[in-house]
Amino acid sequence: MIPLLILTMLAATWFAYTRHFPVKKVDCRKKEYIIKDDNIIMLDIRDYNEIHDSDSRTLNIPYAYLRRFNNEISNGNIHVIAANQLELNLGVRFLRKKGFNVTSYEVKDCPCKGSSNKGPTRSN
Repeated sequence: MIPLLILTMLAATWFAYTRHFPVKKVDCRKKEYIIKDDNIIMLDIRDYNEIHDSDSRTLNIPYAYLRRFNNEISNGNIHVIAANQLELNLGVRFLRKKGFNVTSYEVKDCPCKGSSNKGPTRSN
């Protein structure tokens, strides 16, 4: 009985961690501050019906379709645009697991906190 309880607690902890704990080493930046660079890929993982401000540089692949269409994302630094923090956490973790370099993110209708919102980002 005790091992089953411990296993259940570990599974619940892992589930909560992957969904709700913020991803480290990814800066919050508005896409207006991103340098227009060929190495930075704008990846919008919001649902199709939530996208109202897309441009030609943005690749639209909703989180639900990332597993199927991740081969359409080219190599380079990725700026992720998400609808909410949960979608962002799941999307960035999935992309990193597949070997992509996620350098920055933006959650729509949620301002970036701190100084990382100001100024451009450059790829090295």
